[in-house]
Amino acid sequence: MNHYANKKSAAESMLDIALLLANASQLKAVIEQGPGFAFFIPLVVLISVSLMLQIGVGVLLIFLVRYDLNNPAKHAKLDFLNNLATGLVFIIVVVNIFITAFGVQKPTMDMAPRQ
Repeated sequence: MNHYANKKSAAESMLDIALLLANASQLKAVIEQGPGFAFFIPLVVLISVSLMLQIGVGVLLIFLVRYDLNNPAKHAKLDFLNNLATGLVFIIVVVNIFITAFGVQKPTMDMAPRQ
């Protein structure tokens, strides 16, 4: 087994889990705000897409760790799966940039008296 590849996949899996938990927390916050929130639908869709892609990447990483890297016959398939995982991670990053741009919290109202 290739220890570098296993450590890399394990580190990616841990980061994927951290982002998965962060997105789940964001989804909870958006749902608590309710449909009255201006960006409710776009945020629910974006966060859901991000969560589904993260689960897909997690499954891909499990397959990558389980395959025998020492078998040259499987190198092409592993290379494809690795490139697919990298592409999906890039899409996840872009989706999460949009989630951050829309913002999960309602804008706070200025409570200071105006003069």
